Amino acid sequence: MIPKIIHYCWFGRNPKPELAEKCIESWHRICPDYKIVEWNEETFDINSNMYVKQAYEAGKYAFVTDYVRLFAIYTVGGIYMDTDVMILKNLDQFLNHAAFSGFESKTKIPTGIIASEAGQPLIGELLHYYNDARFAKEDGSYNMTTNVEIITGLLTSRGFKPNGEFQVISGVAFYPQNIFCPDHKKLNDKDYMRDTVTIHYFAGSWKSEAAKKREASLWWKMIAKPAMLVSKLFKALFGDKWVRMKDKLRDILFQSR
Repeated sequence: MIPKIIHYCWFGRNPKPELAEKCIESWHRICPDYKIVEWNEETFDINSNMYVKQAYEAGKYAFVTDYVRLFAIYTVGGIYMDTDVMILKNLDQFLNHAAFSGFESKTKIPTGIIASEAGQPLIGELLHYYNDARFAKEDGSYNMTTNVEIITGLLTSRGFKPNGEFQVISGVAFYPQNIFCPDHKKLNDKDYMRDTVTIHYFAGSWKSEAAKKREASLWWKMIAKPAMLVSKLFKALFGDKWVRMKDKLRDILFQSR
């Protein structure tokens, strides 16, 4: 059984934004008998894992959290939530699972809310990935692979179907999108929201103001973001072949300057 503990991460020593405070308040209010644990520089040893150390030194706190959320629920057990997740209904009904999460779209698995008993095998496998992983590459670039990609890859090999429907894979229950991560366009749809338990606002609290401004720009929306999505699609289809092709294209472009 999953213990009544809610874990969250707050690295970087910055003050929490108003949305984070409101979301955390909802945890206390809706789940008053749950213990709430903050993981930060004082409660987690940044130097205990090389991937985490490198990500922290680079100021990439979202990637620090990718590891720590898995560490927390694997070693202690409980429910991990991003600080922009609002609780609407009590979570007790899900605690009998060995582990649970849900869809953030019809095909994607989120990690903004993920829970497990301590020692759950699949969570242990995901955590094991980071034992040999490095965030900083030899060429000075960063390993920007998210844990959503890692989790999706592992689950797909276990028979996971990206169809948005309830399913249990390797002991982890995955719920439809409207349960934990409803479509923001449907928040006023009473039928759609009838069974919703949490809302994930995707505030990107770890991002710098410069990053937020960049992503709000027309250039980002029209060119950069679509290009990144195409690159991810090609990587999914062609794997390492696409990585090598992309590197060759980059070298050709730089040599032509």
